[in-house]
Amino acid sequence: MKTKNFVEDLRSKTIDELNQELVEAKKELFNLRFQNATNQLSNTARITEVRKNIARIQTVITQKSNG
Repeated sequence: MKTKNFVEDLRSKTIDELNQELVEAKKELFNLRFQNATNQLSNTARITEVRKNIARIQTVITQKSNG
């Protein structure tokens, strides 16, 4: 249910809000990769989760821009 709610939340946002969310998610992914490289990351599954969220955000942006 968590993913379904996340996608519904994305669909209710404007393209500008989605782009801002995309930037934030990419920053988070960078920070997670950096922590992983320095062995400070305890939850490595979070990297996969953020990558999938980025893909979801990009998909919704594409759907909105195509009409």
